[in-house]
Amino acid sequence: MRIVMKYGGTSVSNAERFLNTANIAIDTYNKKNEVIVIVSAMSGVTDMLLGAADISLKGGDIAPILNELRLKHFDACKYIKNEELLKLTKEGIDTLLVDLEKSLIGVHYLGELSLRSKDRIVSFGERLSSLILSKTIEAQGVASDKIDAFSLIVTDSNFGEASVLFNESYKKISETLLPLLKKGTIPVVTGFIAKSKDGDITTLGRGGSDYTASIVGAGIATSEIWIMTDVDGIMTTNPKICSNAYRIPEMSYLEAMELAYFGAKVLHPKTIEPAISKNIPVRVKNSMIDSPGTLILKDTHTNHKVVKAISIIENTAIVYVSGAGMIGVPGVAAKVFKALGDYNINVYMISQGSSEANISFAISENDIEKSEKALKEAFPTKELVKDISHIKGVNIISVVGKGMKGAVGTAAKLFTAIAKENVNILMISQGSSEVSISFVVSKEDGYKSIKAIHKAYLE
Repeated sequence: MRIVMKYGGTSVSNAERFLNTANIAIDTYNKKNEVIVIVSAMSGVTDMLLGAADISLKGGDIAPILNELRLKHFDACKYIKNEELLKLTKEGIDTLLVDLEKSLIGVHYLGELSLRSKDRIVSFGERLSSLILSKTIEAQGVASDKIDAFSLIVTDSNFGEASVLFNESYKKISETLLPLLKKGTIPVVTGFIAKSKDGDITTLGRGGSDYTASIVGAGIATSEIWIMTDVDGIMTTNPKICSNAYRIPEMSYLEAMELAYFGAKVLHPKTIEPAISKNIPVRVKNSMIDSPGTLILKDTHTNHKVVKAISIIENTAIVYVSGAGMIGVPGVAAKVFKALGDYNINVYMISQGSSEANISFAISENDIEKSEKALKEAFPTKELVKDISHIKGVNIISVVGKGMKGAVGTAAKLFTAIAKENVNILMISQGSSEVSISFVVSKEDGYKSIKAIHKAYLE
């Protein structure tokens, strides 16, 4: 088999975790598999890098953070027992930190922290961790090469959350990685980062290492993509909210995409797309214990209840756009969402009244001010849109399951369950795929709703 395995920050949070991750990769390799590892920055490092950028912008002293980063990464090398490899690793860390310092000083002298600069600065987290992991594997006696993903993945210049140019990326991925696999090497690839056609470092969005794994997997036609996490797989809901939550053995691509989009933190929302294009199974596994995890396929083989999982997006808001002048006027909705798109505002869900006199949509609370500015610019007079208002402090609950498609009475049972808990629903939307129903409730009713639905459908 050919396996791409991705490790998040908690799987490389210290020297012991680096060694554990290296040993899993080697054990998988020793079972006659070809292995490619995608790795995130060490836990907490991305935030440290962003903090350093802010300090530099304000003219503060970045030396303490640089020193802390050096000590943290040096300490993570302690299981590289080969002296020559350890020396090379520490020299590589110092070289990267010198480059980082230059980037931070540049922010200070320019007096500007652009998204372009941020992408370059946060890229150092993955560049450091991939170096350490590759050398840890090599110290265990297996050949390994560190590969910067910006030499593989080509994107546009939408810094902060760049869009991938797949055909160009797949060509580079196959040309670079397949010869290494043929030689019996374990490539360790930086997650999260890429490079624009213009040659600037870009990122795929926070949590984008999952996406990197899927892109790389599709580029080399891998047998499976493993997302290694600190949980046993995808759960029926967040166990911190509902203690009765349990692991789901199998899910469809569509179910996993819906869950990821609506707040399930186990997967980056875009992870499944490249896997779908090549029909590659994705497995979500625990990197700390041997567990089968959750297998994500085109079609699941096991029977399951109507509802499979429940997710939540917290800290959201509903924006209302209304006015009698909107009735019967073509293109109003298009104008609304174009205005939001121009400000890069992500809309989670949409609802429109049959009268066409109002449109409501849910967004992140952080985007309220931007959304209202965008809408006022798009509709400067009261001729069409009379009122723009919002409600803060709401949660989006999404209920997902292929069994919901065509099942009679699902919505009735769902809303009866939460009505018994005196929950008021502020907005409802059903996906066109018919495998999910999403609704908005107040922050106070969010967890209560999840527990009620879990009890009604999954216990």
